[in-house]
Amino acid sequence: MSPFTLEDRQGRWAFFRQWLKNPLGVAAVSPSSPQLARQMIAALPAGARRLIELGGGTGAITEQLLAHGIAPADLLVLELNEALHQTLRQRFPEVRVELGDAAQVRELATRSGFLAAGPADAVVSGLGLLTMPRSLQQRIMAESFACLRPGGRFVQFTYGPASPVAREVLDAPGLVARRASFTWWNVPPATVYVYERSQ
Repeated sequence: MSPFTLEDRQGRWAFFRQWLKNPLGVAAVSPSSPQLARQMIAALPAGARRLIELGGGTGAITEQLLAHGIAPADLLVLELNEALHQTLRQRFPEVRVELGDAAQVRELATRSGFLAAGPADAVVSGLGLLTMPRSLQQRIMAESFACLRPGGRFVQFTYGPASPVAREVLDAPGLVARRASFTWWNVPPATVYVYERSQ
């Protein structure tokens, strides 16, 4: 018997179809595993309550964030792919799900009303930063940290052997990176990195 529910299988198939259409835009061939999502949650700042998720996909991480106790009103999810955006809106009708580019996260978070209640504690990212040009990495990191409170974190997973954010992208705004965890139980295996402002 399959370990996946019907909803899981439908989500994986939807994700795979979008990957076939745009393999560079959709960074993986399947959604993130629950184990990876839990490792990303473990990397959040203590007491994190308000979160922004970049690249919501089919909602694998979104689902775990809500199960962890994040209130729907305290979660903003961005997805650039229109089909995946519609999937997210159907799965999570109480969550703010915005169709848009992560490089414009501050504008989208402001326009949606999310930042009216205060800055986010963390940004959780499923974006394929490793394949992006450094200029785009820079914009995404700058926009994300503009939405974060002091002490806030940017939590990112990657399939590569090192930090997906280039060193010069981190150096300019004074950010530091650390490897938080690694999981074999993802397809492909993934590493979680945490980015913070240097003290």
